Amino acid sequence: MVHSLTLQQRLERHQVRLEELVYWTERQKQPLTQLTLEGEPATVGTPWPGTDGVFNFTGNGTVPADWPLADCRLRMNLGGEGLVMLSDDQGIATGYGIDPYHRSFPLKSCQFSFTAECTARLPFGEPVRAPRIEWAELVWIDTAVEQLHLLMQQIAEAAETLKGHDVVPHLLDLAEKAFYQLDWPSATEHYISRTAQAPLQQKIWQLPVTRGEPSELSEQQRQTVIDVYQQLLKGLAELQKRFPPEGEIALTGHAHIDLCWLWPYDETRRKLRRTFHTALSLMEQSPEFRFNQSTAHYYWQISQTDPALLEKITERVKTGQWETLGGLWVEPDTNMPTGESLARQVLYGQQFFEQQFGIRHETCWMPDCFGFTGALPQLLQQGGMKNFFTIKVNWSETNRFPADLFWWEGLDGSRVLMHTFDNPMQGYNGFVHPHGHRETWKNFRGKDKHPQTLLTVGYGDGGGGPVPEMITREEQLKVFPTLPKARWATVKDFFAGANQSAERTALPVWAGEIYLELHRATLTTQGRVKKAHRDAEQALISAEIAGSLAHMLGADAPDSLRDSWRYVLKNEFHDILPGSSIREVNIQAVEELTEVIRQAHEYQQDAMQTLIGQLPAAHGKHLVVVNPSLDCRPLETELADGTALSTDTLLPPLSVAVVDPDQLQPGGSLSVSETHLENRHLRILLNADGTLASMLHKASGRETLAGRGNQLWAYTADKPRNWDAWDVEEDFAARGEEITDLHSLQVVESGSHRVAIRLVRQFRDSRICQTYSLTANGKRLDIHTELDWHDRRILLKTLTPVAVKAREATCECAYGVVKRPTHENTSWDAAMFEAAAHRFADLSEPGFGVALLNNGKYGHSIRHNILALSLLRSPIYPDPLADEGEQQFTYALYPHNDEWYRGGVREEAEALNRPLLISESQPAAMGLYQPVKLSGPVSLSGFKPAEDGQGLILRVYEPAGGRGSLEMGLTKGWKNEGPVTVLEEPMNVSANSIKPFEIKSFRLCRG
Repeated sequence: MVHSLTLQQRLERHQVRLEELVYWTERQKQPLTQLTLEGEPATVGTPWPGTDGVFNFTGNGTVPADWPLADCRLRMNLGGEGLVMLSDDQGIATGYGIDPYHRSFPLKSCQFSFTAECTARLPFGEPVRAPRIEWAELVWIDTAVEQLHLLMQQIAEAAETLKGHDVVPHLLDLAEKAFYQLDWPSATEHYISRTAQAPLQQKIWQLPVTRGEPSELSEQQRQTVIDVYQQLLKGLAELQKRFPPEGEIALTGHAHIDLCWLWPYDETRRKLRRTFHTALSLMEQSPEFRFNQSTAHYYWQISQTDPALLEKITERVKTGQWETLGGLWVEPDTNMPTGESLARQVLYGQQFFEQQFGIRHETCWMPDCFGFTGALPQLLQQGGMKNFFTIKVNWSETNRFPADLFWWEGLDGSRVLMHTFDNPMQGYNGFVHPHGHRETWKNFRGKDKHPQTLLTVGYGDGGGGPVPEMITREEQLKVFPTLPKARWATVKDFFAGANQSAERTALPVWAGEIYLELHRATLTTQGRVKKAHRDAEQALISAEIAGSLAHMLGADAPDSLRDSWRYVLKNEFHDILPGSSIREVNIQAVEELTEVIRQAHEYQQDAMQTLIGQLPAAHGKHLVVVNPSLDCRPLETELADGTALSTDTLLPPLSVAVVDPDQLQPGGSLSVSETHLENRHLRILLNADGTLASMLHKASGRETLAGRGNQLWAYTADKPRNWDAWDVEEDFAARGEEITDLHSLQVVESGSHRVAIRLVRQFRDSRICQTYSLTANGKRLDIHTELDWHDRRILLKTLTPVAVKAREATCECAYGVVKRPTHENTSWDAAMFEAAAHRFADLSEPGFGVALLNNGKYGHSIRHNILALSLLRSPIYPDPLADEGEQQFTYALYPHNDEWYRGGVREEAEALNRPLLISESQPAAMGLYQPVKLSGPVSLSGFKPAEDGQGLILRVYEPAGGRGSLEMGLTKGWKNEGPVTVLEEPMNVSANSIKPFEIKSFRLCRG
C-alpha cells in the first residue's frame, strides 16, 4: 500500500485507533454490595469516619455462574493505601497491596470474602483529605481484547521510541493490517454507551442517554481478536529475525521501600506487608518472574509482625524467585556514619541474612543513597561482598559520572565491581516498557565491555512493586524486533556475568569517594538527629570498650550490644540521618537515639563498676578513669558536678587509671577577661562584637587567624529549586547577613582548670548562645553553641579565615581522610562547594595548620583559607519545622605544628567526641592498668565482645594513609588469635603490619 501519511501521522492514527479497544476490555461488571467499614454497613460513596490511623473493611461476593473464574477480577478503590486479604471458599487467604497502581485482584473461587486495612494516604504520604469508598466491583475481563490492546500499545510505544529506525514502517504495517482484520461492533446505542467515558466524548455539551449494560463482543468478533493477536505475535517474531534485538537487559522486579520518608515508620511496617504480599502473588502468576528486596531490617520486622508472611518469602527464596540481597542492615547514608557503624551495618546485616535464609550476599545494594564514602569497598570485601549497585551517581547535576560498569577502588586499594544504569523512566522505579528498555540500553556506556545491563522495575520509594501488566509486557516483548532482549533475571546472575567480563576485559577504575553533586544540604538539615546519632555511636563504642577492658581484667564476658546498635543502624537510613523526612520521623529518630544513649551510659556505668570490682581495693575516694582510645591522653574531664579537670597527667592508650583527685593539679596557668582567654598554649583575643580578633599559637609563635574568627552568617538565599531539605545551591552566599547583634558578653568561668566567656546573640526571632572555653592544658578553643531557633529557610554557618595557604583541605571520613580542593579550577572542584567531614577538617601548610573540630556536624565549605562549618538549616519541606527550637553542640579551633597527622588533629577530635570515662568516689587502690597494649600508626575503631561469644574483637585502622608495624601485648591469660574480618572470621593477612587506610580486626581470647 502506498501511504500518503508520514510515519509520524500513521503512528498518531494508530494511537487513536488503539484507544477504542480499551472500552471493550470489560465484558460485564457488577457492584459489590456486601461491604462494611469499621463494622458498619457501607456502600460505594460511604465516607470514612476519619483520616488518621488504620481503618478496617470487609466484603464478600459471588461470581455469577456464567462468568469464567479465570477471567474475573475484584476491582476496588477503598479510598487509600492498604492491604487486602482475599479469601477463597476454603478460607485460604491471599494478600495484595491496594494503592493507585494495584487495584485489580484475581479470584480463586466463585465464593469469596475479603478484609482490608487501609490508611487515608497515597503511596508518597499524600493525605486523602476526604476518603471514601470510590468503587468496589466484580469484573468479567475480556482477556483477548485486554491482551490485544496491550500488544498494540507496545507496538505504538516501540514505534515511538524507535523513530528513525528502519523497523518502524514495518511495525506500523503490522498494526494497521491487524486493525483491518478486526470485526468490531458498531450498533449505535451500544457503541455510544461503551465509549461514553472516552476523554473526547466527555467534552461534549450533552451526551445521549446511554445503556447501563452495553453488549460485549460476539463470539465471532472475539475470534477475530484472538486470531489477530496470534498473527501479530507471529509477524513480530518474523520481523525480529530481520531486525534482531540490539542489546540485552536483565530485568528484576523491585520495590524501593524507604524505611521512613514522607510517612512514619508505623506506615512502613504496613507498606512492607502490602508490597511483599503483592510480590508473592505475582510469583503465582509467572514462574519466570523474579523479585529482589534488600534490607535485613525489613525481614527482621516482618518476623516480628507477620511471621507467616516471612515463611512464604523464605519458600520463594528457596525456589529462586525471591532474591534477598544487599548484605547491610538498612540502605544507609554513608557520608556521615563513623567507620564502626558501617562495619556493624555489614556485620549485623550479613549475620541476619545467614541466620534467616542461609545466604551470604555478594552484592551491596544502595540505589538511592547520596554519595558513597571511600571506606566502603574495603568493608564490603571483608564482609563477603564483591559487587556494588546504585543509580544515584546519575543524579549529579554538574559533571557526568564517567562510567557505569567499573571497578570502584576504596581508600585502601580494595576494589568492588560497580554497576549503575541510566533509565529515563523513573530510574530504579522502572517499567517494562519499550522506551525504558531502549533508552537504558542506549545510555549504557559499558556495552563494549559487557553485553548486558541491569534494570529494576516496579513502583517504589513508597513501595508497591511490580504490577501484573509488567509480567504480560515482558512476555509480549520477547518477540519484538530491534528492542533489547529483556528477560527476568537475578541480580546475582547479572553480576556473575559482569565479573566474568571483568576478568576478560579491562574496566575503568574510579578511586576514592564518590561525591554526589546534589543533596549537599543533607549534611546539615535536622541537626538534632545528627547530633543524637553521633552521641549514640560514641556512647556505644565507649560502653563496649569499658566492658571489654573489664573482661580482660578478670570480669565475665560482656553481652553484645547488638540490639542497641540496630537502632543506631536503622536511623542511619538514607532519609532519616540526612534529615529528609517528615517531622514524625525526625521526632521518633531523636527519641530512639536518645534512648540508645541512655542505655549506653547505663552499660558504661555497669561496666565501670564491674571493672572497679577487678581492681585492688583501698580506703579513700579515688577517681577511676578509662582512656577509650589508642591515643596517649592528658587527664582532662568534667566531673558530675560540672567541675573541670585539666592536668598534665597522661593516660596510656586503653588504660585504666586510679588517681587521687585531690592531688590533680592544673596543667598550667589560666587567665580570662571579657576580651581574652589564655593558657600556656594559646592566647585568644576577642573583638568588641564577640568574634575572635587573634589566636596566637605559642609553640610556633604564629598567628592562627587571617581575619575575624568565628563569624556567624545567616544565608537567607538558601532556597533551592527543588528538594528543600536536601539541597543547598551554589548561590546560597549571594545574600548573607553576618550576625553581629551582641546581646551580652560575660566571663562565666574563671577556675584554675577552665575559663570561659559566654556570648548571647539575637538574629530576628532566634537566639544564639556561645561559650568560648579554654582549659589549663588545652590546645584548642572550644565553642559550645546553644541555639533556640525560630526562623524559616535560613542556612547558618560559622566562618573563620586562617593564616594558612593550602590547595587542599583534609577532611575526616569513615576509616580515613579525603582531600578536598580549596579552589575552583575545574567544574569538579567548583561543584564540591559543600562536602562532608566527620570530626575534623584541616588546612595545613608545611610546619603549621589549623583544624576545625566538631562533635555533631558534617557540612563543610572550605574555600581558599576560610574554614566554614554549617550549623543549621531550616527548610519547610518535608518538615515545616526543621531545626525549630533548641539544640546544642560544640565546635573548636585547633592550631598545631606540622601536618595534621603529626599535629594531633585526629587525637584532639577524638577527645572532643569520645571523652574519658570516669567513676568518682571509688574505694580502689591507686594505680595504672593496661591490659592491652598496641603500638603502631593506628586509631581505635571498636573493642567489643565477639558475636559468637568467643572472646573479644579489637578493631583498628590506619587513619592517615601511611603504613607501619604493629606490636600487641596482652595481659597475662590472654592471647591474640590473629586477624579477623568485619564478620569476625579468620583473615589471612599479616598481624604485625598495617597498610594505608587498612581496617584490621583481632580476636582476643583467654588462654
